[in-house]
Amino acid sequence: MTLFEDALRFAQEAHAGMRRKGEGLPFILHPMEAAVICASMSSDQELLAAALLHDTVEDTDVTLEQIEARFGPRVALLVASETEEKHPELPPEESWSTRKQSSLERLRHPADPAVKLLWIGDKLANIRSFRRDWRRRGNQVWQALHQKDPGRQAWYYRSILSLTEELRDTEAWQELRDAVNEIFEGVPSA
Repeated sequence: MTLFEDALRFAQEAHAGMRRKGEGLPFILHPMEAAVICASMSSDQELLAAALLHDTVEDTDVTLEQIEARFGPRVALLVASETEEKHPELPPEESWSTRKQSSLERLRHPADPAVKLLWIGDKLANIRSFRRDWRRRGNQVWQALHQKDPGRQAWYYRSILSLTEELRDTEAWQELRDAVNEIFEGVPSA
């Protein structure tokens, strides 16, 4: 079994029964989409495995130690770059800014250049889904999020684009930029 196949099987088992918010589709489709996006930018097999695994630690009972033991230290490092500290003592609405700021710091100073590719894969997959919902429901979509202020969301996504600008020649970065511009047109960053 290849690293990619093992990561896909592991991610499928970890996310078994989980559904995407809003769409109700099987959750595994999101990491698969993120991996396809990453594959459009790189053939790095550890990056592609990390794309499949990027939500396992944050959203399931899988630990980074398990990821490292099975897939190696680099895959674990890449997954860690996408894993937010939850702050269980606070409601997600209250910890949103702290979590996003910490995440952006990891993106600002990545331990591995592939971190930025992984972020583009994940965020583009996320914003594609969000944009579909936004086009259908308009500004009602903000109410389903932990951060309901479009200005704060605009700040987050514009920060990601700024911190990954060296990837501006990739189709994935350009698609992310275009989606951000469409969704947040006229919305000042807060």
